[in-house]
Amino acid sequence: MLVQQILKSKSDDGVVTIAPGTRLEEAATLLAQRKIGAVVVSPDGKAVAGILSERDIVRELAARGAACMATGVDEVMTRDIVTCARSDSSEAVLAMMTKGRFRHLPVVEGGEMVGLISIGDVVKAQLSELAMEKEALESMIKGF
Repeated sequence: MLVQQILKSKSDDGVVTIAPGTRLEEAATLLAQRKIGAVVVSPDGKAVAGILSERDIVRELAARGAACMATGVDEVMTRDIVTCARSDSSEAVLAMMTKGRFRHLPVVEGGEMVGLISIGDVVKAQLSELAMEKEALESMIKGF
């Protein structure tokens, strides 16, 4: 299965982004309201400056306490972002995420972000593909 197929299966709400300089408190509120685990930090909604995840916020809270919530997201976000393309396979993406120990991956084409997939999206796609293969094999065995 390709990343393009995973993107098509997701709801078309677009990628949730937040501007650099936004306070952590606002970012945490956005994550809670949208029930998501990460937000892309982007100056224009297309370029990826970084990703801020729940983990990033928790680490900062543990290190500095509640005062960190006034800090800008660009001071806490993950900057070294790995990306993928629509043509990448789910297996390749899953391997990248597992090796890099991250759960969110921007999909970039022509230098612009076109989507965001999570490890949950990839696992769901893989399970769906396995279920279809199982049904096909059972049909072949039964002679249908």
